[in-house]
Amino acid sequence: MQDIVKETINNLSKNHMIGYYVESLPQLHELIRGLVPEGQTVGCSDSVTLEQTGVYEYVRNHAYNFLDKYRFGLSRDEKRKLYLQNFRADTFLTGINAVTTDGKLFNIDGSGSRVAPIIYGPKQVIAVVGTNKIVKSVDDAILRTRQIAAPLDAKRCGKETPCTKLGRCIDCHHSQRICNDFVLITGQFEKERIKVILIEGDYGY
Repeated sequence: MQDIVKETINNLSKNHMIGYYVESLPQLHELIRGLVPEGQTVGCSDSVTLEQTGVYEYVRNHAYNFLDKYRFGLSRDEKRKLYLQNFRADTFLTGINAVTTDGKLFNIDGSGSRVAPIIYGPKQVIAVVGTNKIVKSVDDAILRTRQIAAPLDAKRCGKETPCTKLGRCIDCHHSQRICNDFVLITGQFEKERIKVILIEGDYGY
């Protein structure tokens, strides 16, 4: 795994992204502290990984202007306003569905509110990714996301799509389908705008 992580980080750099590797949650939080100065406006995506690693709580408990989409009582319109504010954030925090060893990022999104700020807007994007999500190729990334991540996420979100019952994707046309936006990031114009923190272990889906 160490060799795979090194290869992935080297190739992220070739694609004008920067990779980091941490072995523990304290190391992760310390790295985020160094990358995100207090006082910044910080946006976030919906992410099981950010939840499991305590990143949301870390940001809530420090001096940031946190665009917290999980704040109790937010209406649909208020959430939409937060999503739009993410484009002007200093930092956008997110998970990634899969990272290839040749340094590419792959995501599937339902509405685009997660992938859009990754592509454009925030001054920096910090993606926290468990080493369980490193794959060899784009084909493997798509397969992993569609057949593992998407069915589990649809079930978590209480969807009634076929995958929640079958445990696998059948490329449905259900009205609640969350596999709508397929986004592959192969590089960046702005060098090191996207920062990928690989954390040892199984996190997210």
